[in-house]
Amino acid sequence: MLTLEEGTFLVKTARRVIEAHIRGKRLPSVKNVSEELKKPRGVFVTLTKHGELRGCIGHPMPTMPLIDALIDSAISSATRDPRFPPLEVSELNKILVEVSVLTKPKPIEVDDPREYPGAIVVGRDGLIVEYGGHAGLLLPQVAVEWKWDAEEFLSHACMKAGLMPDAWLDREIRISRFSAQVFSERTPGGEIEERGFEKR
Repeated sequence: MLTLEEGTFLVKTARRVIEAHIRGKRLPSVKNVSEELKKPRGVFVTLTKHGELRGCIGHPMPTMPLIDALIDSAISSATRDPRFPPLEVSELNKILVEVSVLTKPKPIEVDDPREYPGAIVVGRDGLIVEYGGHAGLLLPQVAVEWKWDAEEFLSHACMKAGLMPDAWLDREIRISRFSAQVFSERTPGGEIEERGFEKR
């Protein structure tokens, strides 16, 4: 678990990196990083504007130090999300930055695919769906924000992977779960809070 101080550092670093990149300036050097932030962790950076998604990209697997994955994810969320045009300078004071630090995904083991909904806790679990070269990931907070139940969450994760909504009923599908610590700005560039997502 990260401290609020470490989470605040990550969010502020993400914003500084995004602002420097968008303005065409040299990326800020990141110093005095805690040992926890040097450990390999999965991470996603989410940008919202006026309550609407503006970019969300990350590293699902712990393949590089958290601080390095954060910097790459911050730039990608601002400029490489194929769903949106690159962020513009005029938007910097309108976006909120959110950082989700992930646990390592673990496969959900069930005897029958119909048992998947009962094995998922909305608000705690994020999902990764993999099937036939397709993959889709949804963060834990997405199900809470959209008020989905476990079945709806599974269906949307399948659609995120480019599959049919009921693909989770196929025995060949692989579904993994993870949890996340979520840190986000209350106002653009302002105070950071750790967001809790309670199960429903």
